[in-house]
Amino acid sequence: MAGLFSKFLGDPNERFLKNLQPLVEEINRLEKKTEGLTNNELKSKTEDFKEFLAKGGLVEDILPEVFSVVREAAKRNLNQRHFDAQILGGIVLHQGKIAEMKTGEGKTLTSTLPVYLNALEGKGVHVVTVNDYLSRRDAVWMGQIYHFLGLSVSCINHDSSYIYDPSFAKEEPQENEIFNFQFPISKQISNSNDQNRLDKIRDTLGSFKVVHEFLKPCSRKEAYAADITYGTNNEFAFDYLRDNMAYQKEQVVQREWHYAIVDEIDSILIDEARTPLIISVPDEESAELYKTFASIVPRLNAEEHYSVDEKQKAVSLTEEGIERVEKLLGIGDIYTEKGMKYVHHLNQALRAHVIFRRDKDYVVRNGEVIIIDEFTGRMMPGRRWSEGLHQAIEAKEGVDIQKESRTLASVTFQNYFKLYKKLSGMTGTALTSAEEFDKVYGLEVVVVPTNKPMIREDNSDLVYAAEEGKIKAVVEEIKERHKKGQPVLVGTVSIDKNEYLSALLKKEGVAHRLLNAKHHEEEGEIIAQAGKKGMVTVATNMAGRGVDIVLGGNPSSADEANDVCSAGGLYVLGTERHEARRIDDQLRGRSGRQGDPGESRFFVSLEDDLMRIFGSDKIKNMMRTLKIPEDQPIENKMITRAIGSAQAKIEGMNFDIRKHLLEYDNVLNKQRGKIYGLRRKALFANKDELGEIITGFFDHAGEDISKLSEKEREFGKEDFANAERNLLLRVIDMLWTDHLEAMDYMRSSVNLRAYGQRDPLIEYKNEGARMFKQMEDSMGDTFVKLILNVQKTQGMKNEESTFRNSKLEIRNSRPKVGRNAPCPCGSGKKYKKCCGK
Repeated sequence: MAGLFSKFLGDPNERFLKNLQPLVEEINRLEKKTEGLTNNELKSKTEDFKEFLAKGGLVEDILPEVFSVVREAAKRNLNQRHFDAQILGGIVLHQGKIAEMKTGEGKTLTSTLPVYLNALEGKGVHVVTVNDYLSRRDAVWMGQIYHFLGLSVSCINHDSSYIYDPSFAKEEPQENEIFNFQFPISKQISNSNDQNRLDKIRDTLGSFKVVHEFLKPCSRKEAYAADITYGTNNEFAFDYLRDNMAYQKEQVVQREWHYAIVDEIDSILIDEARTPLIISVPDEESAELYKTFASIVPRLNAEEHYSVDEKQKAVSLTEEGIERVEKLLGIGDIYTEKGMKYVHHLNQALRAHVIFRRDKDYVVRNGEVIIIDEFTGRMMPGRRWSEGLHQAIEAKEGVDIQKESRTLASVTFQNYFKLYKKLSGMTGTALTSAEEFDKVYGLEVVVVPTNKPMIREDNSDLVYAAEEGKIKAVVEEIKERHKKGQPVLVGTVSIDKNEYLSALLKKEGVAHRLLNAKHHEEEGEIIAQAGKKGMVTVATNMAGRGVDIVLGGNPSSADEANDVCSAGGLYVLGTERHEARRIDDQLRGRSGRQGDPGESRFFVSLEDDLMRIFGSDKIKNMMRTLKIPEDQPIENKMITRAIGSAQAKIEGMNFDIRKHLLEYDNVLNKQRGKIYGLRRKALFANKDELGEIITGFFDHAGEDISKLSEKEREFGKEDFANAERNLLLRVIDMLWTDHLEAMDYMRSSVNLRAYGQRDPLIEYKNEGARMFKQMEDSMGDTFVKLILNVQKTQGMKNEESTFRNSKLEIRNSRPKVGRNAPCPCGSGKKYKKCCGK
């Protein structure tokens, strides 16, 4: 039906771009006039624009002139001029849409147009990148444009923050401060007058390397105060959570969420959206249970004791399996004698052993289990699976088991990025996820045309009956292409398959470079040489998104580039189809950049995970009936459609998972907004505003607030106001942490109610609302009881005090009782579940 409408009404994407064309033409008409401005006149335009906006002018009214100014600044500082396609992309981004731009089309330069325009409003613009390296690179590279025009630029990294400052340069480059830049250093460092020093750097590092300089260390707060801030999605979201745990207003670093441009937006807002960000503290949980179940699970048999659902990545015990576990543990009934805690540990141990594979889902390095990102193939140090799964895998691998943790704060990327008044993004692959972008974020995808025609040849898949036959064919294909001098980029889906193929190529005497998360230190140098004549690079998904491979190598002479072009350009060989079409498209996109020649093909077998789990039985039966040799490929439209159908199934299933996660997180997000709003109000409130909050608590608790006047005289007004503020923040944090834990347990339990024909989500909403109301009531009562028992003490060190900047302690006349000990009130409950709550 959609195709029928397009036939009569035309392509909506084309119509949209056609409507933008007059704007592009107006910007081009201004170019001659802008070229005639002196440097000082060009710089002064920033103040003119700001003044116009301050008087109530609209951003749209100055867009053509602003874009023309940025284009000219780029020409003078980077020796790069925005193409018309980049101008189109800049308009799309400014309008709060997603710009799909192919690899090599210059997304980074494109973003400077809307970034500068929106930064003129003085509210800060965030540019979100996929890793710390890119945030530093882009802050320095594009910082030249912004700094030239009088705007401040910063970047935030995991453990540091920087302000771009051309006057800040180090004496000598250090080894760990050298980053691989894919543009000439002469264009990069154009503001320094020390030509001798630049020559020395160029001689030492090569013309496509740059030194980590011009980035001056600064505080986190200073970085966010800049007009433009670069950083990763993780850092922006974690700073949001940390701000809402601050005990002093000076510790709050972020400003309002004005405008964000998300680079590789499909990776950040879709691929990473299934995992919420969590700030946690270690809990007092014993590691023995993990070890116990890690030793039991290998003694269970598949099918007999447990069943596996590979589509859902789930595993469940059979009745025989439960009996076997009970026998091994020496108990009669695991559910009644040991409860849900043991069952939970058992399930996680099963998942760890059966579903999660070493060198595919994770690696073990220096005694640690490190997650491998399934979409990028990169290691994710510091990230841990939740709900005890990480500990279960640590027990499986025999490494030290880290303590379980309690969640202090959490947020999903979906809900964090919805905080921005305007959000946009760019990527080479967004169209296949357009529906999700629209439904979840309200973002429209616009496909921006390439600057030069795409001439890459995308060949149809070669399908084999067996894995072994496919791999033999892959090795032969690589040998053939290598022999004729064509550079080959081989894409593999995991580290173990990456290393297996490498071993086969070594056996055949094919020289090649290996790139995976275990060899990430050499990534820059490997990628820089991947386009050289006859070079073979065997890589995981690390060589996909965001990687530019220059024909002839980086740097290359015209002769080297011509030799590679004559051989057919870069040949991308995929050894397996990925679950998402976007990942395949990203791999293909390494070839054919900016009108270069290139070629791509995927080799598929019916034993690949994708086809084995999601492929139809009709195809498998057909292959068996035809008795096709395992090393003979099939080119069949039905099979090709089946591959696309299998990928669409998985994409739909993953969309449902993310949608499901978001529906649950939306319940918590409303509560989070209310709590963070109260907390921020308390943190920034003056004495009268704070008094209003506290009076409300006393009224709710039915207590007479005039007791407090005596405390105020005892402490002094200022000290007592600090005590009230800090105690209030502490009570909010304590009860919110308990509430998050209770909501987590409750979410696990409501799923069982589906067996009673009740909707788990509705149950979660209703139960969650009741629990939140209970927490709010408890908050007021707890605060009132504690503030009435606050006593003044001397000699406490401020930095060691629970309440910063106030010499106070809360004394309790009751004896100290362990959290798991029986409550002294005689209820029969544990203390933490009774009076300790």
